[in-house]
Amino acid sequence: MTASVATVSLAGVEATPEVKKRRLPMLPVAALLEAQQTLTAVERFAQKHDEGDVPHQAKYYRDLIPLERPRSGEQYAFQVDLDACTGCKACVSACHTLNGLDDDEVWRTVGLLHGGTPAAPALQTVTTACHHCVEPACMHGCPTRAYEKDPVTGIVKHLDDQCFGCEYCTLMCPYDAPKYNKARGIVRKCDMCSDRLAHGEAPACAQACPNEAISIQIVEKAAVVEACDAHSFLKGAPTPEHTLPTTLYKTKKVMPSNMLPADFYRTSPQHSHPPLVVMLTLTQLSVGAFVITLVIERISGGAAGDALVQTAFAIALAMLALAASVFHLGRPALAWRAFLGFRTSWLSREAVAFGLFAFLAIAYGLAAAWPLSLSPAQRPAIVTATPFLQNAAAFAGVVGVFCSVMVYVATRREQWSGTYTGTKFFGSTVLLGAATVLAVAAWTSGHAEPLAQVSRSLLFVVFAVTMTKVTTELALLLHFRDKQQSNLKRMAQVMLGDLQTATKLRFLLALAGGLLLPLVFWTKGLEGRARAPGMTVMLVVLLAGELAERDLFFRAAPASRMPGSIR
Repeated sequence: MTASVATVSLAGVEATPEVKKRRLPMLPVAALLEAQQTLTAVERFAQKHDEGDVPHQAKYYRDLIPLERPRSGEQYAFQVDLDACTGCKACVSACHTLNGLDDDEVWRTVGLLHGGTPAAPALQTVTTACHHCVEPACMHGCPTRAYEKDPVTGIVKHLDDQCFGCEYCTLMCPYDAPKYNKARGIVRKCDMCSDRLAHGEAPACAQACPNEAISIQIVEKAAVVEACDAHSFLKGAPTPEHTLPTTLYKTKKVMPSNMLPADFYRTSPQHSHPPLVVMLTLTQLSVGAFVITLVIERISGGAAGDALVQTAFAIALAMLALAASVFHLGRPALAWRAFLGFRTSWLSREAVAFGLFAFLAIAYGLAAAWPLSLSPAQRPAIVTATPFLQNAAAFAGVVGVFCSVMVYVATRREQWSGTYTGTKFFGSTVLLGAATVLAVAAWTSGHAEPLAQVSRSLLFVVFAVTMTKVTTELALLLHFRDKQQSNLKRMAQVMLGDLQTATKLRFLLALAGGLLLPLVFWTKGLEGRARAPGMTVMLVVLLAGELAERDLFFRAAPASRMPGSIR
């Protein structure tokens, strides 16, 4: 080939003068690349477009999105062609860049399924984001109504300005779609690039995929329900019947039956949520102390120790618990919004119930303390309402503890089942309530006899409830020996692995405060206020044990998410 080849027009591009001067042989491709370096990106695109080398720009958008909007009973949904997905993460990068996400913020992830046999191994990459479910758990669980589902498109949007950062939606969503942004103090998530869709453009992830593995389709909600009932969502993903995810995963391949997420056997501690640990433990202590004081008064006709001190102590702990809960929020100044989701959110109901408990308990305490210096004939009419206020406060407190149980049962996680969570929370309520009444009564009672009958009964309650709780928790640890992997086995693995020190401390405190000390007090007995320090020690040890147990409740709970995250 001669130098003249380099001067020949190639696809409408002529070699540069520098190339001509060198008069060296040059292949056509090299000449083209040399010439292309002198053009701007805009000029290159214009040249290709004029020559018909690429289709009109609309094709990039509309091949990946429907031409029409959803009709009644339909909505938009992601469709993922698993055969075209290579796991390149172009979708992840585009989502991060075009949505202006923070450095550590990710709305779309890529996971991995693997299985097959040594002779025929199988790997499958899976790209995933929010599934814009037919029944979004994040929206139903949100206490501030910071989610909305578009009535036309079906897109589930997060309203950032309405969110106060409680993170409850991150527990409610089984697919780990909402992401908490610590710097902003709120949760954010994929909205299917709704603004782009509204202008006829494909979402960032779909447009960036080099293999067009992601697209937007219109699906019938009834068909989504049928598919979820048939468990035909995606291998290795959480069961779909709870939220009815709409994402369509299609493949022409026959996947082996043993396909598992790449992280199926991975276990690690989760976030402990310290403010929630304190809030849950102290609210249950407060309610337990208030209710047990009420029961003792109704049965024996008198209070254990000073009734007003018992009430004041319970109220003080309730207020401390409510104050601690505010520190869990990313935007504490908006804590007042907690009641907005009362119609659907157990978290809203919990906040309202405990707020009502604190208000009624304070009202009862004031009503009971006000007329102490007056004769019965002089007491104002409000005093006649004290029994009602006391009963109403106790009822609101019990409802609050029930709502606390349902907050976690509503997540549908196996380790937070109604039986397990109910035993823990109501067990703590009775256990700490009895220990609190014993301690306060020991300091405020003037009785000189050894342990009175009421105190003996409460010691028995402490012992029995501790035995029940410890037995239940030990039974859960036995899942460590299960042959098949499950969420309960993962929980046991974390407790006996990474968290074994915290687990040992929890059982040590429970045995010391709930079994050993009650037996000592029962057998030896203590007179008058001589038992006060011992009862206080028992309360402190039990409280520490319950705080440790509640910490494990969060940290040892395996997260629910889409399969096989590739890090």
